[in-house]
Amino acid sequence: MSTTALASPGRAHWRGPLSWGVAVGLAQAATPLVFWWLDAATVYAFGLVLIAAVYIGFAVADGRRVVLAVEIAVAAVFVIIATAGATGSPWLLVVGLLGHGLKDLWQHRQQFVANTRWWPPFCAVVDATAASIIAAGIVAGVRFHH
Repeated sequence: MSTTALASPGRAHWRGPLSWGVAVGLAQAATPLVFWWLDAATVYAFGLVLIAAVYIGFAVADGRRVVLAVEIAVAAVFVIIATAGATGSPWLLVVGLLGHGLKDLWQHRQQFVANTRWWPPFCAVVDATAASIIAAGIVAGVRFHH
């Protein structure tokens, strides 16, 4: 059996989570359309806080106190970035999403929080997709504050 044939099942295994990551990232980028009465920056900030908080739930399920403490501290950093991005430069939201994506990749490699399997790669793709669309909007001159 060739090495390509051996590698194929692994790639196929990730196709679903990564494809869903793009789809959810596109949906996340569109969320200001749902909450039209809020600034787009505020909506994206809420999204950043929400995705950062998901790992607190994973940490609770993991059960180790050190994991919970670290994930709460990391989520707090993303809350600060999101808050600053909601009222300041929307580039902070791009930085926050990309930073969270890097945290996801680190999490996937280290398996710091137990039993997250496909979640970190999925979430990293969500973050990268949404961050790319937001960055494109900033460059194109889209207004993020009323």
